[in-house]
Amino acid sequence: MSFTKATLTTAIQDYTDNSETTFVNNIPNFIKAAEEKIFKSVDLDYFRKNVTSNMTLNDPFLSTPTDYLSSFSLQITTTGSESFLLQKDVNFIREYTPASTTTGLPKYYALFDNRTVSDAQVSNFILAPTPDQNYAVELHYYYRPTSITAGSTDNAVTWISTNAPFALLYGSLIEAYTFMKGEPDVIQNYNGLFTQYLERLKDFGEARENTDANRVGLPSRPRT
Repeated sequence: MSFTKATLTTAIQDYTDNSETTFVNNIPNFIKAAEEKIFKSVDLDYFRKNVTSNMTLNDPFLSTPTDYLSSFSLQITTTGSESFLLQKDVNFIREYTPASTTTGLPKYYALFDNRTVSDAQVSNFILAPTPDQNYAVELHYYYRPTSITAGSTDNAVTWISTNAPFALLYGSLIEAYTFMKGEPDVIQNYNGLFTQYLERLKDFGEARENTDANRVGLPSRPRT
Protein backbone atom coordinates (compact mmCIF):
# COMPACT_ATOMS: atom_id res chain seq x y z
CA MET A 1 0.00 0.00 0.00
CA SER A 2 1.08 3.57 -0.64
CA PHE A 3 -0.44 7.02 -0.48
CA THR A 4 -0.67 9.74 -3.06
CA LYS A 5 -1.20 13.32 -1.99
CA ALA A 6 -4.92 12.95 -2.71
CA THR A 7 -5.45 9.59 -1.01
CA LEU A 8 -3.54 10.67 2.09
CA THR A 9 -5.62 13.84 2.35
CA THR A 10 -8.80 11.79 1.98
CA ALA A 11 -7.66 9.27 4.59
CA ILE A 12 -7.00 12.03 7.14
CA GLN A 13 -10.48 13.45 6.55
CA ASP A 14 -12.04 9.98 6.80
CA TYR A 15 -10.23 9.07 10.03
CA THR A 16 -11.13 12.39 11.66
CA ASP A 17 -14.58 12.64 10.06
CA ASN A 18 -13.84 16.31 9.53
CA SER A 19 -14.37 18.25 6.32
CA GLU A 20 -14.53 21.72 7.87
CA THR A 21 -12.78 24.25 5.63
CA THR A 22 -10.18 25.47 8.13
CA PHE A 23 -9.29 21.90 9.03
CA VAL A 24 -8.95 20.82 5.39
CA ASN A 25 -6.78 23.87 4.63
CA ASN A 26 -4.42 22.80 7.41
CA ILE A 27 -4.03 19.18 6.28
CA PRO A 28 -0.81 19.98 4.34
CA ASN A 29 0.64 21.37 7.58
CA PHE A 30 -0.29 18.16 9.44
CA ILE A 31 1.44 16.10 6.77
CA LYS A 32 4.56 18.26 6.71
CA ALA A 33 4.84 18.07 10.51
CA ALA A 34 4.60 14.27 10.33
CA GLU A 35 7.24 14.14 7.59
CA GLU A 36 9.55 16.29 9.69
CA LYS A 37 9.16 13.96 12.68
CA ILE A 38 10.00 10.97 10.52
CA PHE A 39 13.04 12.56 8.91
CA LYS A 40 14.42 13.68 12.27
CA SER A 41 13.78 10.32 13.94
CA VAL A 42 15.21 7.94 11.34
CA ASP A 43 18.59 8.12 9.57
CA LEU A 44 18.00 6.68 6.12
CA ASP A 45 20.77 6.28 3.58
CA TYR A 46 18.25 7.16 0.89
CA PHE A 47 18.34 10.73 2.14
CA ARG A 48 22.09 11.37 2.25
CA LYS A 49 24.06 13.71 0.02
CA ASN A 50 27.61 14.97 -0.42
CA VAL A 51 28.43 18.57 -1.27
CA THR A 52 31.70 20.44 -1.49
CA SER A 53 32.33 24.02 -0.50
CA ASN A 54 34.97 26.31 0.96
CA MET A 55 35.47 27.93 4.31
CA THR A 56 36.33 31.61 4.17
CA LEU A 57 39.41 33.15 5.73
CA ASN A 58 38.56 34.88 9.04
CA ASP A 59 34.88 33.95 8.77
CA PRO A 60 33.64 31.64 11.58
CA PHE A 61 30.48 30.72 9.66
CA LEU A 62 29.81 28.18 6.92
CA SER A 63 26.46 28.04 5.15
CA THR A 64 24.58 24.75 4.99
CA PRO A 65 22.63 23.51 1.97
CA THR A 66 19.01 24.68 1.86
CA ASP A 67 17.77 21.09 2.26
CA TYR A 68 20.09 20.34 5.20
CA LEU A 69 18.56 18.25 7.98
CA SER A 70 21.49 16.85 9.97
CA SER A 71 25.16 16.03 9.56
CA PHE A 72 26.82 12.73 8.84
CA SER A 73 30.33 14.18 8.55
CA LEU A 74 32.19 17.39 7.74
CA GLN A 75 35.72 17.01 6.39
CA ILE A 76 38.44 19.44 5.43
CA THR A 77 39.81 18.16 2.12
CA THR A 78 42.57 20.69 1.45
CA THR A 79 45.80 18.79 0.73
CA GLY A 80 47.97 18.63 3.83
CA SER A 81 45.12 19.64 6.14
CA GLU A 82 42.75 16.69 5.68
CA SER A 83 40.72 16.10 8.83
CA PHE A 84 37.21 15.48 10.08
CA LEU A 85 35.61 18.12 12.28
CA LEU A 86 33.81 17.07 15.46
CA GLN A 87 30.24 18.29 15.83
CA LYS A 88 29.47 20.05 19.11
CA ASP A 89 26.89 22.51 20.37
CA VAL A 90 27.15 26.28 20.21
CA ASN A 91 27.97 26.62 23.91
CA PHE A 92 31.01 24.39 23.47
CA ILE A 93 32.16 26.49 20.51
CA ARG A 94 31.77 29.72 22.47
CA GLU A 95 33.76 28.32 25.39
CA TYR A 96 36.46 26.85 23.16
CA THR A 97 37.01 30.11 21.26
CA PRO A 98 35.48 33.04 23.19
CA ALA A 99 37.00 35.40 20.61
CA SER A 100 36.08 34.72 16.99
CA THR A 101 39.36 36.41 16.03
CA THR A 102 41.18 33.27 17.19
CA THR A 103 42.15 31.57 13.94
CA GLY A 104 43.61 28.23 12.94
CA LEU A 105 42.64 24.91 11.39
CA PRO A 106 39.01 24.35 12.45
CA LYS A 107 38.50 21.32 14.70
CA TYR A 108 34.87 21.72 15.76
CA TYR A 109 31.58 22.89 14.31
CA ALA A 110 28.02 23.40 15.49
CA LEU A 111 24.68 24.28 13.94
CA PHE A 112 24.46 27.97 14.76
CA ASP A 113 20.95 28.75 13.58
CA ASN A 114 18.14 26.93 11.84
CA ARG A 115 15.20 28.96 10.66
CA THR A 116 12.64 28.96 7.86
CA VAL A 117 12.67 31.73 5.27
CA SER A 118 10.10 31.56 2.45
CA ASP A 119 9.50 27.86 3.16
CA ALA A 120 13.24 27.11 2.91
CA GLN A 121 15.50 26.13 5.77
CA VAL A 122 18.37 28.56 6.30
CA SER A 123 21.23 27.41 8.49
CA ASN A 124 24.86 28.15 9.26
CA PHE A 125 27.59 26.20 10.96
CA ILE A 126 29.83 28.04 13.39
CA LEU A 127 33.45 26.88 13.29
CA ALA A 128 36.18 26.77 15.92
CA PRO A 129 38.74 28.06 15.65
CA THR A 130 37.92 30.54 12.88
CA PRO A 131 39.54 29.40 9.59
CA ASP A 132 42.97 30.83 8.91
CA GLN A 133 42.61 30.10 5.19
CA ASN A 134 40.01 29.15 2.61
CA TYR A 135 39.89 25.44 3.38
CA ALA A 136 38.04 23.15 0.97
CA VAL A 137 35.41 21.03 2.73
CA GLU A 138 33.07 18.16 1.98
CA LEU A 139 29.80 17.83 3.87
CA HIS A 140 28.08 14.45 4.01
CA TYR A 141 24.57 15.10 5.29
CA TYR A 142 21.00 13.96 5.62
CA TYR A 143 18.72 16.13 3.53
CA ARG A 144 15.08 17.09 3.83
CA PRO A 145 13.22 15.54 0.87
CA THR A 146 10.50 17.48 -0.91
CA SER A 147 7.17 17.14 0.87
CA ILE A 148 4.37 15.20 -0.75
CA THR A 149 2.30 18.37 -0.26
CA ALA A 150 4.62 20.41 -2.50
CA GLY A 151 3.48 18.89 -5.77
CA SER A 152 0.71 20.49 -7.76
CA THR A 153 -0.67 17.10 -8.80
CA ASP A 154 -2.92 15.01 -6.57
CA ASN A 155 -1.10 11.90 -7.77
CA ALA A 156 2.21 13.00 -6.22
CA VAL A 157 4.06 10.33 -4.20
CA THR A 158 7.28 10.28 -2.19
CA TRP A 159 9.62 7.64 -0.86
CA ILE A 160 8.01 7.95 2.57
CA SER A 161 4.43 7.75 1.26
CA THR A 162 5.38 4.62 -0.68
CA ASN A 163 7.64 2.85 1.81
CA ALA A 164 6.29 4.07 5.16
CA PRO A 165 2.67 5.01 4.44
CA PHE A 166 1.29 4.16 7.87
CA ALA A 167 4.00 6.09 9.71
CA LEU A 168 3.05 9.08 7.57
CA LEU A 169 -0.68 8.55 8.11
CA TYR A 170 -0.57 8.10 11.88
CA GLY A 171 1.94 10.93 12.28
CA SER A 172 -0.45 13.18 10.35
CA LEU A 173 -3.40 12.05 12.47
CA ILE A 174 -1.54 12.99 15.67
CA GLU A 175 -1.17 16.50 14.29
CA ALA A 176 -4.77 16.59 13.07
CA TYR A 177 -6.29 15.49 16.37
CA THR A 178 -4.04 17.86 18.29
CA PHE A 179 -5.31 20.68 16.05
CA MET A 180 -8.88 19.56 16.76
CA LYS A 181 -8.18 19.34 20.50
CA GLY A 182 -9.25 15.72 20.27
CA GLU A 183 -9.59 13.19 23.05
CA PRO A 184 -6.22 12.41 24.70
CA ASP A 185 -6.79 8.64 24.46
CA VAL A 186 -7.29 8.92 20.68
CA ILE A 187 -4.09 10.92 20.30
CA GLN A 188 -2.27 8.44 22.53
CA ASN A 189 -3.51 5.55 20.39
CA TYR A 190 -2.28 7.17 17.18
CA ASN A 191 1.00 8.05 18.85
CA GLY A 192 1.48 4.39 19.74
CA LEU A 193 0.76 3.31 16.16
CA PHE A 194 3.08 6.01 14.80
CA THR A 195 5.87 4.83 17.10
CA GLN A 196 5.28 1.22 16.04
CA TYR A 197 5.61 2.00 12.32
CA LEU A 198 8.50 4.35 12.97
CA GLU A 199 10.39 1.50 14.66
CA ARG A 200 9.74 -0.69 11.63
CA LEU A 201 11.19 2.03 9.42
CA LYS A 202 14.25 2.31 11.68
CA ASP A 203 14.74 -1.46 11.51
CA PHE A 204 14.44 -1.33 7.73
CA GLY A 205 17.03 1.44 7.51
CA GLU A 206 19.47 -0.33 9.82
CA ALA A 207 19.10 -3.64 7.98
CA ARG A 208 19.76 -1.95 4.65
CA GLU A 209 22.78 -0.05 5.99
CA ASN A 210 24.30 -3.14 7.61
CA THR A 211 23.76 -5.18 4.44
CA ASP A 212 25.53 -2.54 2.36
CA ALA A 213 28.36 -2.31 4.91
CA ASN A 214 28.86 -6.07 4.93
CA ARG A 215 28.84 -6.14 1.14
CA VAL A 216 31.86 -3.84 0.98
CA GLY A 217 33.54 -5.13 4.13
CA LEU A 218 32.84 -2.12 6.35
CA PRO A 219 31.73 -2.24 9.98
CA SER A 220 28.10 -1.33 10.54
CA ARG A 221 27.50 2.05 12.18
CA PRO A 222 26.32 1.76 15.78
CA ARG A 223 22.99 3.36 16.68
CA THR A 224 22.18 5.31 19.80
